[in-house]
Amino acid sequence: MNFTCKPAGDQAVLVEFENIIAKDTNARVRNLASLVEKETSTGFGEVILGYRTLLIHYDPVRLSYEQVVKRLKQWGEMDHNSISSASRTVRVPVLYGGEWGPDLNDVAVHNNLSPEEVISIHSGGEYLVYFLGFTPGYPFMGGMSEKISTPRLPSPRVSIPAGSVGIAGNQTGIYPVKSPGGWRLIGRTPLKLYDPEREKPFLFESGDIVRFEVITYEEFIEIEEQNELSIFTLPG
Repeated sequence: MNFTCKPAGDQAVLVEFENIIAKDTNARVRNLASLVEKETSTGFGEVILGYRTLLIHYDPVRLSYEQVVKRLKQWGEMDHNSISSASRTVRVPVLYGGEWGPDLNDVAVHNNLSPEEVISIHSGGEYLVYFLGFTPGYPFMGGMSEKISTPRLPSPRVSIPAGSVGIAGNQTGIYPVKSPGGWRLIGRTPLKLYDPEREKPFLFESGDIVRFEVITYEEFIEIEEQNELSIFTLPG
């Protein structure tokens, strides 16, 4: 498990794997993260994942930088067969186009496709959640077809509704909360990606596999109402 370590202040270490965005690399990131998270009692703290990086916090009173790096290298020499796999598959219902996906037509025109073809390609894919970030619970996902790859908006929107499904380059993602953003919006899900009242506030975890499913307006409203009542059970 090849990686490099760099100090990030006096209480954190930045671990960098090979400079590529790939499933195997991210699996190694997640595997090392899981090992670190089991060692909180020994001085290790919060772990923040990226596509190919880990920011690992530690208690400098209990551990020196050198001790942290030595332990990480030991974990890196462990059996690579222990690399974690995707934990689960999550199916996400999406209402595409219209006011819920105002950029769907632009994505279609950019790629010389019809809006229906964009929907078919996007909902026919399988996506890996590489990590969460930007806003609480925002899933950065890889695996989108190059056939619908589209640049970000020239100027970000000031406010994007929660649940909006977007495209930026060859990535797709979902806005968990109302926020600014520059991704091309092609649809919206009625699912709550972030709910601080839930036992697990975030719907997704790094390593999840996501599949999008096309739904109607009536189905969107029904699921949205069930969400409000906290009785919607996510299929998967």
